[in-house]
Amino acid sequence: MPGKIRDRGISIGTLPVGAKNCITDVADVCVGHMTIDEALTQDGAYACTGVTAILPHKGNLFQQKVTGASYVLNGFGKTTGLIQVNELGVIEAPIMLTNTFGVPAVTQGALQYMLDMNHDIGQTTGTINIIVGECNDSYLNSIRACSVTPEHAIEAIRIATNDVAQEGAIGAGKGMMCFGYKGGIGSSSRIVHYETITYTIGCMVLSNFGQSTEFLAQRYVGTSVSPQSTIPPTDGSIIIVLATDAPLSSRQLARVIKRCGIGLGRTGSHFSHGSGDIVIGFTTAHCIPHISNQLMETRTQLREDHPIMNQLFTAAAEATEEAILNSLSQAITTVGRDGHKVEAYPFFEK
Repeated sequence: MPGKIRDRGISIGTLPVGAKNCITDVADVCVGHMTIDEALTQDGAYACTGVTAILPHKGNLFQQKVTGASYVLNGFGKTTGLIQVNELGVIEAPIMLTNTFGVPAVTQGALQYMLDMNHDIGQTTGTINIIVGECNDSYLNSIRACSVTPEHAIEAIRIATNDVAQEGAIGAGKGMMCFGYKGGIGSSSRIVHYETITYTIGCMVLSNFGQSTEFLAQRYVGTSVSPQSTIPPTDGSIIIVLATDAPLSSRQLARVIKRCGIGLGRTGSHFSHGSGDIVIGFTTAHCIPHISNQLMETRTQLREDHPIMNQLFTAAAEATEEAILNSLSQAITTVGRDGHKVEAYPFFEK
């Protein structure tokens, strides 16, 4: 049965993990998945895809925004909303993940959900910034069928919970591959301590990148021999979402999420030419009200030169690396369009 890599006796890094070892170890963060797994009417056509929603909190995100940032490792991607995130440093809607051609429908669904919650948007106040990240799942999914609908996005948001996040071939990860084997959703967390203060970093990835020859399996299994996939090589992509409760400014958060690239590189990725390798981060340490009559805002943030910042950097790298491995470890062999089959990685078999 699938399990996290720690269930297989493999530990990554030096920092302790959270109780759930996933992104929902950060208090208030919720995750919801909608999976589409069905034959279509055309011969060989198959919907093998889905939607994943990550909510910084279950309240009204437009009215109570969170500090956010994004970082592009390699820009071969079709995300929405990141320009405004980096300009204003806030996130005001759920972070949505899906396949490349599902971006318009998921954007529409997330928008409709937020419009229904906020009747002032576009009427007595401004518009809203919807964030959607994507990877190309067309080897397993009949992507041209555009099976993802706005309703799938709405339902993923609606059912999101703070429970242990499901991983593997689920939600947006249903049709994704990693290092030539089945990939998809993976998650991990780290705890950072300083005297009496504790902060949590949680990471969730949508892994869809790499060739089997690139995977540095020897780092985890102690052998230079790694199984080779027969799947035709593609560049693929990865979306990394990092959450924390550490009090960081948007600029500091951007510094932390850059270290996710270290975790990605440790697995063997070199950020291929055609790979959309993108990180989205947020902190739940403080909410920013949409409406305020105050001239000044006062927030608490960590000192830049305090040693705890280096611990947060380490946590980001470790959690990302382990989340990617969990996306492999938790996935199952999947059959999709035209009978295409992607095997689960024969993880640490002896």
